[in-house]
Amino acid sequence: MNSYSKSIEAFSRAIEVIPGGVNSPVRSCKSVGENPVFIASAHGAYINDIDGNSYIDYVGSWGPMILGHTHPKVIEALCNCAQQGTSFGAPTLWETQMAELICSMMPHIESVRMVNSGTEATMSALRLARGYTKRDKVIKFEGCYHGHHDSFLIQAGSGALTLSTPNSPGVTASTAKDTIVAQFNDFESVHNAFRLYGEDIAAIIVEPIPGNMGVVVPNRKFLQQLREICDIYEALLIFDEVMTGFRVAQGGAQELYDIVPDITTLGKIIGGGLPVGAYGGKKHLMDNLSPQGPIYQAGTLSGNPLAMTAGYTTLSTIKNNPHFYTELEEKSILLVEGIRENIKKTGVAAVCNRVGSMFTLFFTDSSEIKTYQDVCTCDTKKYAAFYSFSRDNGIYLAPSQFEAAFISIAHSTQDIERTIEANYNALMYLKNL
Repeated sequence: MNSYSKSIEAFSRAIEVIPGGVNSPVRSCKSVGENPVFIASAHGAYINDIDGNSYIDYVGSWGPMILGHTHPKVIEALCNCAQQGTSFGAPTLWETQMAELICSMMPHIESVRMVNSGTEATMSALRLARGYTKRDKVIKFEGCYHGHHDSFLIQAGSGALTLSTPNSPGVTASTAKDTIVAQFNDFESVHNAFRLYGEDIAAIIVEPIPGNMGVVVPNRKFLQQLREICDIYEALLIFDEVMTGFRVAQGGAQELYDIVPDITTLGKIIGGGLPVGAYGGKKHLMDNLSPQGPIYQAGTLSGNPLAMTAGYTTLSTIKNNPHFYTELEEKSILLVEGIRENIKKTGVAAVCNRVGSMFTLFFTDSSEIKTYQDVCTCDTKKYAAFYSFSRDNGIYLAPSQFEAAFISIAHSTQDIERTIEANYNALMYLKNL
């Protein structure tokens, strides 16, 4: 059994000066009934806490660490960059070369604006869509998360087509009225929204592969129908690829499913572990942003040299390895098929969804997880017990049933085999509770 005494003490100290003791809510481990572990270091596929415990890491800083932690090329590039300066508030060549690389790897992006977070990217993309179309309403999907901007912290009203309501204090009713909530993988709910509000809808924003309610596999036809209805009503299609961009394929989910969005938002991997975000699309659309056009968006630290260097080095490393995604897929298949075999052996009621190197183990009696309603059938108490057992046995997972797990290129076959064995033991523990 691992000891967590130093982490418990550190959390008690943090809670005195930081709201809830954490700077992002899920880190508190509140939903799994645990205290968080405080991290001291990480390397490759492993993360180490201040009590000296080591874990095989499947959080990966919530997705960015696709190369693994402290990749030598990224660290070397960061050290060299920091010696030249960390921020200038002026144009640099780092920004241009990063934008050129993103455009070369994601062909549906011709022009890209750097920002500082995924939330900032989606917020700015939404403003661009509204400014370009001169419309106010936007469709989002139940269970999809696009950051903590007011327009996205919305829950559905009765039937999802009545006025929506805020799901956080501080979000005004007037903001909520412009957000329509539809159901993911259910095109009829989208069609109904357009029948009622079509001429007022500026955009659909969607995680093409939801990861913020756990990984839900999209129906390819559903994504294509979103593209088609946006074309019919001259609305814009925004793909939130903050999580999936460069994660599920070099060209993201839009490459995987052969869908062309109007605007793409990015984050996580493009910063190589540093704070970053971006949004991009066709040049004629992006040229509506100031100073070229009338739609305003700015950021003091946007495109800072450190984030650009870490991101550029990460993406270059991926691009220069023609076998990168093949190897990552092989590792992902090995792990998830092992977990699925464990589910069969133990008879525990669970479903493991995967797309590329993203996966989620859902504890549910349902035979499949395709919608937000399916996700809501999950047994969160069972996940909490699974999480605690896994952590005690050296496997670091998200402290929430409703999150994606991530595999990196640094995970070895031995790491994966050890994880499969630990997963079997955790499932047997649940079965015997």
